[in-house]
Amino acid sequence: MIVVMKEGASQSEIDRVMELLKSKGLGAHLSVGEETTVIGVIGAKEKVHELGIETLPGVEKLVTVSYPFKLASRPFHPDDTRIEIRGHVVGGPEPTLIAGPCSVETREGLLEIARAIKRSGAHMLRGGAFKPRSSPYSFQGLGEEGLKYLADAREETGLAIVSEVMEPGLVPLVAEYVDVLQIGARNMQNFPLLKAVGRTGKPVLLKRGFSNTIEEWLMSAEYIMAEGNPNVILCERGIRTFETYTRNTLDLNAVPVVKHLSHLPVLVDPSHGVGHARYVTDMARAGIAAGAHGAIVEVHKDPTQAWSDGNQTITLEEFDQLAHQVRAIHQLMKTFQPAASLV
Repeated sequence: MIVVMKEGASQSEIDRVMELLKSKGLGAHLSVGEETTVIGVIGAKEKVHELGIETLPGVEKLVTVSYPFKLASRPFHPDDTRIEIRGHVVGGPEPTLIAGPCSVETREGLLEIARAIKRSGAHMLRGGAFKPRSSPYSFQGLGEEGLKYLADAREETGLAIVSEVMEPGLVPLVAEYVDVLQIGARNMQNFPLLKAVGRTGKPVLLKRGFSNTIEEWLMSAEYIMAEGNPNVILCERGIRTFETYTRNTLDLNAVPVVKHLSHLPVLVDPSHGVGHARYVTDMARAGIAAGAHGAIVEVHKDPTQAWSDGNQTITLEEFDQLAHQVRAIHQLMKTFQPAASLV
């Protein structure tokens, strides 16, 4: 349930509603938009009605939210969420481009990739320091050493850093080095981990699990936001289907659906979505055309020598082309009239 405040409601009227809700043990999350201020209420709706909230000064109405995800829902936050990270706004006027190797390998190799993608217009550098692998015998990452290499790359290039965290106990360590904490597909429903990253307040890139529904994905975002962290970036990275010619099926349906249901920005990950480098640029373009706010792709100076996921990794030259094409499509999409309403 949400409390919609009247236009021009005073701060004291808003505070009064918040205090009354909290006094009855209800969760209250404030969202101030350009035109509308709403208060998301977490708890039994019967208690809300008992309080007579709708009669308080400054309150316009009570609205029941039918979605199980309240804070992530569009009704709770009618305006699109925008997240500023080192001067770039995710969900802002230009598409977000995140690129880098699947795994951090060597310091010099990472710096070379960072310099190149920076020249091509990337905003963030991705790289795995702790790697969840299907086989226990595969390379598992460099750990803290890899995080230090990422920090060095940020120092030289100014690129924000995105890296995956795999367990609650590692959250403080990874958060010390990175700008964005990534939750991988295998951990989308690792609820203790979601709570832990939520408590950091740092931006979180939440990948959809390869066998999870959109609602389950948004419920995972809700776990993070319920800890007081509104800075969640959704990432569609492909789901498991019967098709075998690609690693997964990049679910482009999810992009407009999520933008209808939620105010959170959404990116696409065509590298994991298809699993073959030759299709990555095509699907990055398709994702932007579908309305995604950007893309995250795996890039390496020599994919044949990559320590992990070389088959789905594009070259630096291919990323440069991808970046130009994505920006061109995004600019073209801006010329179309927006839909009448997303709600």
